[in-house]
Formats: sequence, structure tokens, C-alpha cells
Amino acid sequence: HVLKLTVKRCQKKNYLKRGKKPFLIIFRIAILPDGSLRILNASKSDEGKYACQGENVFGSTEIIASVSVKEPTRIELTPKRTELTVGESIVLNCKAIHDASLDVTFYWTLKGQPIDFEKEGGHFESIRAQASSADLMIRNILLMHAGRYGCRVQTTADSVSDEAELLVRGPPGPPGIVIVEEITESTATLSWSPATDNHSPISSYNLQARSPFSLGWQTVKTIPEIITGDMESAMAVDLNPWVEYEFRVVATNPIGTGDPSTPSRMIRTNEAVPKTAPTNVSGRSGRRYELVIAWEPVSEEFQNGEGFGYIVAFRPNGTRGWKEKMVTSSEASKFIYRDESVPPLTPFEVKVGVYNNKGDGPFSQIVVICSAEGEPSAAPTDVKATSVSVSEILVAWKHIKESLGRPQGFEVGYRKDMEQEDAAETVKTRGNESSVILTGLEGNTLYHFTVRAYNGAGYGPPSSEVSATTKKSPPSQAPSNLRWEQQGSQLSLGWEPVRPLANESEVMGYKVFYRQEGHSNSQVIETQKPQAVVPLPDAGVYIIEVRAYSDGGDGTASSQIRVPSYSGGKITSAQSTLHTLSPSSSSVTLLLALMIPSTSW
Repeated sequence: HVLKLTVKRCQKKNYLKRGKKPFLIIFRIAILPDGSLRILNASKSDEGKYACQGENVFGSTEIIASVSVKEPTRIELTPKRTELTVGESIVLNCKAIHDASLDVTFYWTLKGQPIDFEKEGGHFESIRAQASSADLMIRNILLMHAGRYGCRVQTTADSVSDEAELLVRGPPGPPGIVIVEEITESTATLSWSPATDNHSPISSYNLQARSPFSLGWQTVKTIPEIITGDMESAMAVDLNPWVEYEFRVVATNPIGTGDPSTPSRMIRTNEAVPKTAPTNVSGRSGRRYELVIAWEPVSEEFQNGEGFGYIVAFRPNGTRGWKEKMVTSSEASKFIYRDESVPPLTPFEVKVGVYNNKGDGPFSQIVVICSAEGEPSAAPTDVKATSVSVSEILVAWKHIKESLGRPQGFEVGYRKDMEQEDAAETVKTRGNESSVILTGLEGNTLYHFTVRAYNGAGYGPPSSEVSATTKKSPPSQAPSNLRWEQQGSQLSLGWEPVRPLANESEVMGYKVFYRQEGHSNSQVIETQKPQAVVPLPDAGVYIIEVRAYSDGGDGTASSQIRVPSYSGGKITSAQSTLHTLSPSSSSVTLLLALMIPSTSW
């Protein structure tokens, strides 16, 4: 078969044939092995209709294609190279010069990867103000936004791209691994690899340390005092002996201070003789013949080594030789020296020093303290217990004033009649109080009491035991069958007498509580008889109730009655029993009020 391709152009035809001979290239045009037609360096003169014709013994066929030649697209991306500081913003402009008959699409890339405007945290925004240009807005730029930005313009005919470089200056990166080169009792020599300067030269390094006693990372003094940006080692000084430290380095440039390095391994400085003396040396209360010396313990941070302890030195005021005692516990805060030959309140000069396995450290300032005056030596006298109510007993006592062993207060011990002494409960008073009311006791119960003085040295001897019985409970029966008669502004009230049970206090009288409705404070009338006259001076409704009272207190209240105040006539009740009305009560109270002529009751 012979395939003949005919190329037609607007005003002339050129014929190209493919046979057994090699391909013929006429100027810029070639027929490829697969039958395609290739035109190189196309120009406007190449526009037109092209026909591809094939024929064989059975016939021929033809295909016609129209070719349009467009102006090539060109692109301008500005600015080409820019230096910015972290936090600044910039706009990259991408302008396309293209054939007017073609639409263009813009694509943005960073470091060869498409920019995802939805996932960049608002730093990037694509702005299309004109059909032939696009802007890339970069806000609050970060170090990670540095690199080569690409703008690609795509049309249906071609695709072109251009790049711009963005340099971001920022605080330095973290320095490299920190290595502890040498350690002494108070210094550490450190080295590190330099930090990335992020396009702004490093001006200085800062050395920081952390220990179990510091509040986080703290800047430490160094040699040299200022570590310049070209240095990679320094010595930390004024460290505490026998303390574990971690170190890190932070770089600074004109833009700011960068992130710290990874901490070094933890190291412990060498041991040394302690240099910190105890503080707040003072005396404490103690027993007779005791000298109690107290101080503020030295923190572990300043103990400077193992085997830390205290040296307590003391001497009677005005003498020359010191007596020294070793206290081996590093946590100790007190030492007690006992000598029965020492009179109470004898002044002593006292100082407390420190030591560890490396040697002895300094002593505190000398202070003067006195030996203990001892615990109280005399028991309270004239102790009395008086029943006050069903649950209260008043205990009172006297105490002889002492020149030594002065009491700071008194302790009252009490127990029920059948209880053992070790089951006794106690109540303490402070100062010179000479009585106390014990509350929360059981009614009609016999109690036993002792009193003893106390101070910081301990307790004095107890008093002789005294006893008292709480009062019986008040009557549980409420006054009943309340009857009343009102004449003018007075109410004559009567009720059935209350009879107490065998284990209840005898009735001493009655209390009538009355108040106007809407008022919270009641007025009280006391009477020894089961009757009373209640004044009702003001208009309105009065609420009245009655209670029996006894040594044990007030008894159960009667049901309340409600009485309106009238200015004239007489009203009398005809009820046998009154019940208190409440929201939850289902009972109904029936009051019968009769207007009758005035007669005696």
C-alpha cells in the first residue's frame, strides 16, 4: 500500500510522499514514521487547513484539520529576590503576557510543591485582581516560608513558569548538643555546636542551668561574662557544690532570641566544705533542767557534700570554754541538753555550726537563750462542777501563781461515771481562764472532772476529781387543751397542767410565746400556773404557743393558736384541742368564736 499525505495551505499546496525511500524533510516540515506531520518553529504563515489523504486499490479517503498559530505566552514574576524579617508580609506579583484569544490559569508552588491555601494557617492568600495577573499574599511570614516560589501560567496552547527567591531573617535556631567538658565544685566547662543564624549573624549566647532546687531554668554567670556569637564554649561559675545540674544554651541575634538547645546530660558538681551556717538560732520551751536549742535547717542545696551534720556549741553566759555536741542528722532542727545542776532560766550563749565529709563549716552568730523553766508544778485548787442544763456543766477552778513553770492554759478532762480514766475526753483553755462550760453532754448522767495546767514544757499535776450530774431532760408532754377568752385588747389563756415522766425534770412553770403574724421575734410571759393574761395591743392576728420549763430547759411546745385582735365585745374559744397547721398536714382546725355578753370566766 502506498500512503500519500497531501498538505494544503491557504494559497498553495506542497506534496509529501512516504514510500520505500528515506523521509524527505522540506524546510521545517517532516512526516514522522507513524504518519504524523511535524512543523517546527510554527509561525502565522503556518495557519490554515491541512489534509491527510490515503489511497489504495480500493479507493481513497481524506481528513482535513485546521491549524491556528497563537502568540507564545510570556510571564513576569516580581520581585525576583527578597529578604524579609519574621513577622513581615509580602506580595508576589505574577503577570502573564498572552494571546488575547486564550484564557489563562495561575498555579503557585513553594519548593516545588503546590501551595494548599486551606491548610497554611492563613499565611497565604491568592489574589486575582486582573485576568492577566495574579498576586500571592504572604502574611506574618515564618522561617519555614523561606524558599523558591514558583508561578505557572497555563493556557490551552502552552504553559510557562517562573520562580522568585524569598529569604527570611529570624531569630537563631537552637544550638547543637551541649557537652560538659570539665566539672569542679563550683564550675562547669561546656561546649556546643553553633546555631543556625537564619540570615542574621548571631551576636551572643546565653548559658542556662537547672537543678532540683531552682525554679525552672536560670541564667548562670559565665567566664567570659559575655559569650559572643563566634564562641562555642564557656565556663559556668558560682555553682553550688554537690548539686545535680543540667545545662542548655540559647542564641541571640539582632532579630531576637531563638529556641534553647537540648539540655545536657545531668552532672553533679564536686563536694566541698559547707559555707552556709544555720539561721534563726533560738531557744524553745522544755522540761525542767533542759536547754532546748533550735535552728533553721540548712537546705540540701547548700550542704555541699555527704555526711552533713551540725555542731551545737553552748556555754553559760560569762564563761570561757564551749561545750560542743554533734548532731549527725542533716534534717535536725533541735538539740536538747539536760543537766539537773542547771537552774531554770539560766542564760546560755549558743551557736550552731555545720560540717560534712570535707570538713567543718562556719558557725552561726552567737545568741543568748535560757534554760527551760519547766512544766507547771502545782495542781489547780477549789475545782467545782455545776450542772447548767441537760447537756451542759460549768467547771471552775483556781490556780496558785508560780514564778517558774508558768501555765499557758488549762486542760479539763471529763468522763462518764462508768467509763475508765483512759477514755476521758479533754477540753483546753488558753491564758488565764478559770472556768469552762462543757457542752454536748448526755442528760441525767453523772460525770467526773479533773483540771491540770500546761505550758510548752508539758503538763502539771491534775487536781482532785470532782463530780456533777447533768439535769434531767425537760418535760416531753406539751401543754394541751388550750382555752382562751378575749375581751378588748386582753386575752385570758388557760391549759391543762403538764405532768413530767419519772426521768424528766419537774415543771417549774410555763412560758407563753406570742407574736404578731408576719413578725419573727416573739415576746414571752412566764407564769407558775397553767393560765396567763396575754396583751394584744395592736390590731391584727396573733400567734400563740405555750411551753413548760424546768431545770433541764424548755419542754415541747403546744400547738399554735391564731387569735385576731378585736377592740370591743368578747370572744371565747370552744375548742378542746388545737393542732398546728402546716403545708404537709392533712388535719383541719375548727375554731368556734361566739359573741356573748361580758361575764367572768
